[in-house]
Amino acid sequence: MIKVLLADDEDLVRSGLRTILSSADDIEVVAEADDGLHVAELARQHRPHVALLDIRMRSADGLVALRRLRALPEPPAIAMLTTFDVDEYVQEALRIGANGFLLKDTEPAQLVKAVRDLARGGAVLDPGVAARLVTAVADGERAAEPARRLLESLSDREREVVGLIGQGLSNAEIGNALHLSEATVKGYVSAVLGKIGAVNRVQAALVAYRGGLIA
Repeated sequence: MIKVLLADDEDLVRSGLRTILSSADDIEVVAEADDGLHVAELARQHRPHVALLDIRMRSADGLVALRRLRALPEPPAIAMLTTFDVDEYVQEALRIGANGFLLKDTEPAQLVKAVRDLARGGAVLDPGVAARLVTAVADGERAAEPARRLLESLSDREREVVGLIGQGLSNAEIGNALHLSEATVKGYVSAVLGKIGAVNRVQAALVAYRGGLIA
């Protein structure tokens, strides 16, 4: 069972997310918060596999919660929820190490899939967020050229792996696609992250987008 923690200061949003996720047989919402202050304590109590955090909350925001969760000995996979396509909050969440970004109007089936992907170690980067984030992080070619150079430093197999990371695939799914064992894929992922200087899979996905490896 995939255990999920929700944090959003709008009761209606939390209710909607809970309803969608609880409809899946393999997902359970184990804790909820209406600000970022108590998220880390709830995570220590309930040990969720996945946390979905609203970026902007009236009290302590999602960035506060993200920092506190990332400081835990065994943090959950963390996806940020936003109604904004891209802003400075999204960029800061990426820098801190969020595992994913989802728009609040994500289709229910996609939300359930995203939680499953996160629980399996995948990255979740909504295409709408990714496209605007690529533009916002730096200007056009000046952003793309360093990413292309990073990708050129990879072997053909490593470029295949980072391309599939950019599509949000888990290690198991990458293994199936490339006919490799999950342990082998894990080794490739670690090597790729190190070579391109990415903290996590979302940052690797961003390099893939910026470098033109995936559309």
